[in-house]
Amino acid sequence: MSTDERYDVVIVGGGFNGVTTAAYLGKCGLSVCVLEERVEAGGGCESAEPVAGVRINPHAIMMYGAPAPGFEQLELWKYGFRMDWNPLLQDLTKQVGRGALCTDGMRPMTEKDMMGWAKISGMLTDPPFITELMRATFWCPPHPADVEVNAETVPYMQVYKQRSPDIWTEELLNMTMFDLLDEYCETEHFKVQQAMVAWYSGAAAHWEGVAIPALACDVVLTLCGKVSVPRGTMHGYFHSIFRCAVDHGVVIRTCCPVDEIMISNGRAVGVRLRDNAAKAEKTIWADKAVISDVDILQTFNTLVGPQHVDRSFLQRINDISLKGGSIYVSHILTREKLRCRPQFRSELMGDEAGLGPYPCDSREIYYEHVADVDGRKGDITMPPERLMWLGTPSNRFNDHHPQNTRPNEHIMSPFYVYVPPPEYHPDGVDAIDKKKEYWNGYMRKAFSEVIENLDDDNIIHHWANTPYESEFRNTGMIGGTWCGTRHCEDQFWMQRPLPELARYRTPIEGLYLCHQTAAHPGGLCLMAVTYNLMHILIEDGLAEPGDWWYPSPWYIPERGKISAVPREGKVAA
Repeated sequence: MSTDERYDVVIVGGGFNGVTTAAYLGKCGLSVCVLEERVEAGGGCESAEPVAGVRINPHAIMMYGAPAPGFEQLELWKYGFRMDWNPLLQDLTKQVGRGALCTDGMRPMTEKDMMGWAKISGMLTDPPFITELMRATFWCPPHPADVEVNAETVPYMQVYKQRSPDIWTEELLNMTMFDLLDEYCETEHFKVQQAMVAWYSGAAAHWEGVAIPALACDVVLTLCGKVSVPRGTMHGYFHSIFRCAVDHGVVIRTCCPVDEIMISNGRAVGVRLRDNAAKAEKTIWADKAVISDVDILQTFNTLVGPQHVDRSFLQRINDISLKGGSIYVSHILTREKLRCRPQFRSELMGDEAGLGPYPCDSREIYYEHVADVDGRKGDITMPPERLMWLGTPSNRFNDHHPQNTRPNEHIMSPFYVYVPPPEYHPDGVDAIDKKKEYWNGYMRKAFSEVIENLDDDNIIHHWANTPYESEFRNTGMIGGTWCGTRHCEDQFWMQRPLPELARYRTPIEGLYLCHQTAAHPGGLCLMAVTYNLMHILIEDGLAEPGDWWYPSPWYIPERGKISAVPREGKVAA
């Protein structure tokens, strides 16, 4: 007698997108099975305790999802989700107004900087339209292919046209973020500071055609998320998603690597587990769909296999550029609390080492770093005193939920530094790993430009995960970052990662994508991929949500498909 299992939907990969998709579909009443290779689900939302009492986040840490409809639709507060709001941001204007770190010290921003930033972010209207702008940028599915993408149809452009028409111009759609900041803000160091945050958050300030997505990548962290973490950090957020999925009947199996997505007559019909999977039944069938929460390269090269896709299509997938920044992450435990040098201290932070970016002197330094990261195949060559980095001060965590509980010891974590992607290194993807102690020293030298007591006598441990280690720990993190591919004009919205994949469908019937690096919008926009995918699954008749569902107001149904708008005509004309 066969012991094979059968579900409506099988999801390959238990990262936060895979489990969130499962929660949505489980709430729709579908039977769903999630298969995760590692011993614990969560992907980039993992946390670690390298020694007892020290809690670090090897990957994502900040709240990039405050505008997400998923918090309401999945009712995550019922499943333990809570925010641990940044204690430094009780007065947001003081934090935003504290200035930028430059080589000669803390330079203040001006009133024009603050007002210009508030204006383009949608904060000065009554009521503000900041949430609407963020949702129109990330939490909305790409239009059908037959809808022309122009200044009159792109959702975030229409938000400006309706809510702040003095900002809207057709040229806005072709601008870089620097172009936008030059028009509305004043000081160079403020512009570089915001550009740096945008680059580390997804879409970069120097890419043409993504001025507003780059702005939104910055705003969704600094203004919507208030540079804050969920209670229990990102893993705590994931736990609420996990509980929600399980409460709706989802089966989540860890230690169950998938060896193959089975294709029959051009349709995805299930998966075959690897021989070392913890589950005895090696074949799991999917009656409606298989959804891959695995990066696009592994999905088609390994799980589907070249025999099931057109050779030219597979070549285009393998040609997708991973250049956009790979992240080297450091976590430093010390005997004394790390202190800023006098010129970098502020009334808000005192002498405690502050939050980067550093250095913000000019876009000349920014472009040097960009050229090194995006243009070099090998090691980074920036001198450490000019290296750009971001740091997270320990006092931005609530005293009741500290990162460290060890007496007389202090943790500053994480520090982020962009380095060239490991895939392009001539000495192999693990080249930087082989010189890890050297690169740790290089990073500390760079951080010491701002921090005065980062010396050997003070340091207890310096933990780091290189880009390749991030990929090894979370196999879907291609490029060693949460973005995975560029968010420039040819890799955004209707183009990401390829035009025919932009709406999450694949050339294989019944196979969909939900991985951050394989779909719009990518990056760290929590639950955006899943929310957008739901529109497509509803269109294809796979999911029928209840009254709790509401679609994006910018959603355009595909002709001949079921509309994702409740109570609208069943089939779009």
